[in-house]
Amino acid sequence: MLSACERLGIADPAKEAEQKEADARATGSACRHAGRAIEDCYALNPDASRAAIYAGWKEMNDYMRDNKIEVVKPELPAHPAAASAESEDAASESASASASASAKSKK
Repeated sequence: MLSACERLGIADPAKEAEQKEADARATGSACRHAGRAIEDCYALNPDASRAAIYAGWKEMNDYMRDNKIEVVKPELPAHPAAASAESEDAASESASASASASAKSKK
C-alpha cells in the first residue's frame, strides 16, 4: 500500500537523500575527470554534500590512475553567469580604455 505513494506524488525522504548522494558523487567524478581540484568542485557545487563529492572525486581519481586516463579539459566556462559577467567586464574595460585614448588624442 505504501508503494502507491510514489504515484500520488508524495515524496520519500530516503529516496531523495539517496538521489542527492548519487548526484554529488557523480559531480565529484565529473570534476576529477575534467581535471578540477576538489576545492574548485566544492566551490562550484555549494549545495552538494562535500563527503559525497570527495568520494566520487576519489573514485574517479583512482580509476583514471589505474587505467592511465588523461583529464578532459572542459570547453565551456565553469558557470555561464560568471562567463557573461567576465565578458561584460571586459567590454566595459575596453570602452573605458577607448574613451581615455580618445580624450588623450584630443589634448
